[in-house]
Amino acid sequence: MFVIFIFFFLVIKFYLSETNIKNSYRSLNNIDEKINIFSEKLPILEDDTKNIIEYVEQTENKKKKKFNFWKLLESNE
Repeated sequence: MFVIFIFFFLVIKFYLSETNIKNSYRSLNNIDEKINIFSEKLPILEDDTKNIIEYVEQTENKKKKKFNFWKLLESNE
């Protein structure tokens, strides 16, 4: 029991220490800087998707056959 208590105490003490907080903050800043540098190097692609959608008119004369699941099972027996 005492060993578990000491373990948790040391873990919490390390996690809340000044050095750990500084290191985590620095690593977050480094990641942000890397993202900014990478985003500046990304090429911008031209938009070539204008007028690409074709609309298809659906006729209202098509009759859809309604299926009933239970009737389909009964007819297969």
